[in-house]
Amino acid sequence: MIGVIDTDGESAEWAFPAEPGAVRIARHAVRGTLHEWGLEAVGDVTVLLVSELVTNSLRYASGPIGVRLIRRNPAVGGPADTPAAGPALLVEISDPLPDPPRERVADTEDEGGRGLHLVAVSSQRWGTRHGKTGKTVWFELALPGE
Repeated sequence: MIGVIDTDGESAEWAFPAEPGAVRIARHAVRGTLHEWGLEAVGDVTVLLVSELVTNSLRYASGPIGVRLIRRNPAVGGPADTPAAGPALLVEISDPLPDPPRERVADTEDEGGRGLHLVAVSSQRWGTRHGKTGKTVWFELALPGE
């Protein structure tokens, strides 16, 4: 069961159970919100990166997985810990596991291990931060034409 936390204005937030269907449901929710916001230009890359990070959370964590989108315009302001040079989409994936993910180099025969590399090369910035009950992996995408 998806828990819609907030989908007002310039942000949207959901909580997903740590179940295999969460990746598909998260992709659908994110793509729908980006469509509503007129941000189809970053839809494919955003959905790909959300899929990778939610999959990582499913693989290693056992609790709920949070997904949050924030459409940021620096002229209006935004979270102080993640400034942007221009209009940007901030995406956060949270889970209760405190251990930060580690980027690694996957061998050609490996079935996994490419998710954080995809995040690193596809986003303008990314990182992790610890919370009271886990961690958040975030990435930022520039919004073209805004």
